[in-house]
Amino acid sequence: MSHKQKGYVMFFQFPPRIKLRRESERFPFLFFSFILVLCRSHVCNAVDTITTTEPLRDGETITSSGGNFELGFFSPGNSSSRYVGIWYNNISSTTVVWVANRGAPLTNASGILKVAKSGQLTLLDYANNIIWSTNLSRPAQNPFAQLLDSGNFILKDSEGENSDNFLWQSFDHPTDTLLPGMKLGWNLETGQEFYLTSWKNENDPAPGEFTYRTDITGYAEHVLRKGPIVISRGLPWTGIETVDYIYNQRELYFSYQLLNSFASRFVLNQSGVAQNWLLFDDEREGWVLHFNIPNNTCDSYGLCGPYGACNIANDPICGCLEGFQPKYPHRWVKKDWSGRCIRRTPLNCENGDENGFLKYSVFTFPETKNTWYSGDMALEDCKTLCLKNCSCTAYANPDARDGGSGCLLWFEQLIDIRENSQGQDVYIRLASTELVSRNGFSWRTRVTRIVGVSLSSGVLLLGLSLTLYRKRKKYLKQKKEEDYEDEELVLFDLDTLIQATSNFLPSNKLGEGGFGPVYKGVLEDGQEIAVKRLSKTSTQGLDEFKNEVIYITKLQHRNLVKMLGCCIQGEEKMLIYEFMHNRSLDSFIFDPARSRLLDWPQRFNIINGIARGLLYLHEDSRLRIIHRDLKASNILLDDTMNPKISDFGTARSFIGNETGARTDRVAGTYGYMSPEYAMQGRFSVKSDVFSFGVTILEIVSGQKNNAFVHPGHHHSLLGHAWKLYKEGRSLELVDESLGNYCTCLTDVLRSIHVGLLCVQQYPEDRPNMSAVVMMLGNEGALPQAHQPGFFAERNESCSAACVASSQNDMTITILEPR
Repeated sequence: MSHKQKGYVMFFQFPPRIKLRRESERFPFLFFSFILVLCRSHVCNAVDTITTTEPLRDGETITSSGGNFELGFFSPGNSSSRYVGIWYNNISSTTVVWVANRGAPLTNASGILKVAKSGQLTLLDYANNIIWSTNLSRPAQNPFAQLLDSGNFILKDSEGENSDNFLWQSFDHPTDTLLPGMKLGWNLETGQEFYLTSWKNENDPAPGEFTYRTDITGYAEHVLRKGPIVISRGLPWTGIETVDYIYNQRELYFSYQLLNSFASRFVLNQSGVAQNWLLFDDEREGWVLHFNIPNNTCDSYGLCGPYGACNIANDPICGCLEGFQPKYPHRWVKKDWSGRCIRRTPLNCENGDENGFLKYSVFTFPETKNTWYSGDMALEDCKTLCLKNCSCTAYANPDARDGGSGCLLWFEQLIDIRENSQGQDVYIRLASTELVSRNGFSWRTRVTRIVGVSLSSGVLLLGLSLTLYRKRKKYLKQKKEEDYEDEELVLFDLDTLIQATSNFLPSNKLGEGGFGPVYKGVLEDGQEIAVKRLSKTSTQGLDEFKNEVIYITKLQHRNLVKMLGCCIQGEEKMLIYEFMHNRSLDSFIFDPARSRLLDWPQRFNIINGIARGLLYLHEDSRLRIIHRDLKASNILLDDTMNPKISDFGTARSFIGNETGARTDRVAGTYGYMSPEYAMQGRFSVKSDVFSFGVTILEIVSGQKNNAFVHPGHHHSLLGHAWKLYKEGRSLELVDESLGNYCTCLTDVLRSIHVGLLCVQQYPEDRPNMSAVVMMLGNEGALPQAHQPGFFAERNESCSAACVASSQNDMTITILEPR
């Protein structure tokens, strides 16, 4: 298909305010346009297509048919690097809205953008090396690329020229700018995410550290992050905005259209500020800023902590919601809001007190992560549903339009609340006594109630004190007998943990391992905890319990889970840890839906965090510790996706220069054990290195080692990774849910290589953790990897059994005769 010739009028898209009044004034332009016709087509003609026969070269541009946008090669700022981009046409200040090769610049002005006969749109350098490509999965008959007047650069097949079924489009691959008609969200069928990433700086359009994304772990909302850290939230959809919200089985996204004739763009700048800019017909003022995210101090994520609300017009700007009070009042006086707000009266729905709800108006919704949503439920039914669940903390109708219906339930602490004139009604759960007090009684009624409650409380406290004294005395005797003395350990009372976990309510159960079930709990001061309860049928016992108490209380590192204390009363033995909102790593990487939420920078950060935690255990802690059960389910993730190694029940410590030992009691999890440990009972720091290598390959691939099945062979994940490595196809190992990881290819390949080095057959061939940390953090050459342990093919009969046995991640302890 040849380029369509356009008239010279298209070359000079003057703004409406410029008018040519006399023929004598127009003649020079007519003459000049005649000269231009003699020039090369891309320079002279306002063509809007690229074909297989007519590529685009550096120095040439194409213009959309309506003249709104232009596509060509450019160098940003003071950079000499060349990029292919799209920018607004006929605007005095160059405003780039999309960059093709943002992570792979051309080093000179010899680039060519062409449509290959196979249908791929490719960017070549002076040596005909492919710098960037559309990477289509299906061929085209007569492909051509076209720049639309919306700013969308599309690749089509001439057979479907009049359809919107594009082979590829730039709108599906945003950089830092969202234009009208673009999507911000997810394709739920393919797992592709549409989100914005800032430039590194004004001279480098490569992906920076800021992203603006749609979080769909609960009711969809926009989140602005710096790396993995949330710095601000956009407001969730309420039905009254000018944006479209599309949610069905196929996709979930936000989009907006122009309501007027002026230009609009939403851009995430290099400083981490998302901005909406408008350009009116009269451009003498240039781009006009419409709004910012964040806009003021109150837009800082979680500034006032749980159950705190921010109002920029107040002094101080943070205050506790009604029914709540500062946990540390002296800090709030100093405008330090890190101590959170706690309930004045704890909820107690387990004892027949159903509580109630207080309506908070003109508030923005708290963070909607981990919420539950139904689009066709009346508000009263929503309230009833929340009342039936003791874990439900609030409810609301997210659709603020007249007649709008829907139910949104919160089950976690409410965080990041802002007072806003355009806010909505949120119904927050309070103890019934708080609601009664708020509704008011006569002074005499109040005094009567207070006196009655005081007398009852006095009698109750006296009886409780005597009971606790007897229990404490009995407990101290038992503690002395069992020799669990550790001055650094906090001892929790059983009744405290029963109340915190609502008597170990099944809905509070987080999971279960070889030790026993783990429950979520909330202490009276509002602190969230995880309670690990030793099961009577546990494959682990007192030795493992004591093991974990001894080791973990002596370890302090940001990549190790923090133990808050333990409880030993009667037959009950429990460990209390800090609560991890994102739970364990395996719940992300092995889940097809949640794995999409873990992009490559986050995965690489997790790999490095685990490595630093192991290095601390092996070399830097006051005890030399071998974990012996490192696996994805024993890596917990905090609010910022920082990894923390947990479960030290099977750990062993060494002194001096000891680095290993031998045991008849093999404890660990198949699929993560090193060959010498699983078969001979020999374990060392290199056993942990092997387990770490397995974990790396699982993080990269999203596949479980022993559960991995390939139609072409019977290797485990380790064998498959080794096979691809030998054939130079390591990138085929990468989890499909990662999508576009091209800008991180070096880190991806390095991680796979390091993972294979860690799972070598022989311990002496594996690096120690100090070398692993160095290899992950540097760009130097890596040693050649050899065949991994457990590489031998499984026979099909064994394969099914092995896979079945690996589905359970519980720690296995086996006594092996010698």
